[in-house]
Amino acid sequence: MVFSCSSGGSDDDSVSEPPQDIIPSNLVLNIDIVGSGASNPNGDGSGEIIANASATNAVRYVFKFNNEEIQSTNGSVNYTFLTQGNNSHLVSVFAYSSTGHSISTFKNVTVFVNDEPQLIWSDEFNTDGAPDSSKWGYDIGAGGWGNGESQFYTDRSDNVIVENGLLKITAKKESYQGSDYTSTRMTTQDKYEFTYGKIEVRAKLPEGAGTWPAIWLLGANIDTVGWPACGEIDIMEHWGHNPTIVSSATHTPSCSGGCMDANVGEITVSDFATEFHVYGLEWTENKLRFFLDDNFLYEYNPTVKNASTWPFNNPHFFILNIAMGGNWFSIDSNFSESTMEIDYVRVYQ
Repeated sequence: MVFSCSSGGSDDDSVSEPPQDIIPSNLVLNIDIVGSGASNPNGDGSGEIIANASATNAVRYVFKFNNEEIQSTNGSVNYTFLTQGNNSHLVSVFAYSSTGHSISTFKNVTVFVNDEPQLIWSDEFNTDGAPDSSKWGYDIGAGGWGNGESQFYTDRSDNVIVENGLLKITAKKESYQGSDYTSTRMTTQDKYEFTYGKIEVRAKLPEGAGTWPAIWLLGANIDTVGWPACGEIDIMEHWGHNPTIVSSATHTPSCSGGCMDANVGEITVSDFATEFHVYGLEWTENKLRFFLDDNFLYEYNPTVKNASTWPFNNPHFFILNIAMGGNWFSIDSNFSESTMEIDYVRVYQ
C-alpha cells in the first residue's frame, strides 16, 4: 500500500516571531510647585505640587514621592507634602511600555509647608445692612428653646444688622408675637459646617440682668441624633446677672458643663461690655482648648473618647445669639435693650 499527501502548494510549517520589545524613550519629568513665585519659590505653604511626565512609547507611569507610589495613565499627578517647613523631597517616575519595559528618572524638589493655620472661612461684617445670607440663616420664633427663655427670635433689622464693620445683635423689651422680648439667633447650619480648626470671634457683649449672649458650635447631625448626642461647644457664654464672669463649656451625653473631664472655663472680665475681646477655641481630633485674648482658659480632653464623651469628630456649625431669661434666673424689670457687637468670626485650619 502506498500513501501520499499533498501540501496543496502552501507552507503551514512557519513559526510566529515573538513580539518585539518596546522600550520607552525620551522621558521628561517636570514639577510645578503650587503658588511658587519670586517671593516664595518653594510654594504658597500648601505643600502641593503638580508632577508631569512624558515619554515616547509609554502607556503608564508610576510616580514615587519619597516612599509613596501613585500610578497615572496620562503622566500627570497632583501631590501634597505634609512635612512642615522647607524640605527637600525626592520625586521619581517610571515610564512603562505596553510590553512592560520601563525607564526612569528623578528630581529633587524643595517644598514649603506652612506650619501656621490658614484662614479658610470668615465673616468680617464689612457690608452694611442685613448679614450675608450666603453665610447666615436664622432660628425664628419663641417657645423657651429648652431653657425657659422669654424672647422671640427674629431676623428683623431691629434685632440684627451690620453697621460700620460690626455685626449687631440687639435684645429688646417689647411686645411681639406673644413674647415680651425680641432678639436674634443666627446660624450657619446648612451653609457652613466644619470639623476641627482654630476659631476666633472678636466681640463686645451686652449687659443687663437677664441677658444671655452666646457664641457656640452645635453638631450638624442634631436633627438625626438629637441633643446632646450631637455635641455642643460653648466658646463664650455670659449671664447678665453675674456680669463679670465669662464662661466656656462643653455638652456631651456623658456630661454638661462642670463635671468630670468637662470643667467650665470661667474667667473674670470686668470690661466685657465696653471693650472687645477675642474668644477662641482650638479644636483638634483629640482635645478642645479654650482661650480669651490668646490666654489659655481650660482644656476638654477626656481619657476615654467614645460617642458619649467625644461627639466632636463630626461637623459643627456656628450659632450667635442673645437669649433673654431662663429657668434659673430672672430679667431685670428695668431692662430695655442691649447689643452684642461682633467684629469678625474666623476659622483657621
